[in-house]
Amino acid sequence: MATRIRLVRLGRKKRPFYRIVVCNAQERRNGNFIEILGYYNPMPAEAEVKIDAEKALDWLNKGAQPSDTVKNLLSKQGIIAQYAASK
Repeated sequence: MATRIRLVRLGRKKRPFYRIVVCNAQERRNGNFIEILGYYNPMPAEAEVKIDAEKALDWLNKGAQPSDTVKNLLSKQGIIAQYAASK
């Protein structure tokens, strides 16, 4: 079973808010997920990002593949660098 780390869209119309979740690769965008890793709010002037680094590293070590956007967010938080150093 391939797992992905991706965004799930929440919030009302024109006011998006995203959860960063781990899910099966075949699930729909807002379908079932395994675990919540954090959130991403792009609306404020300074976008808010909160990610549990321990959980994210654990899932990356288990083979979960992040989406392009999540990979960008993880690298800005320094989690991708920690993952690369631990390999």
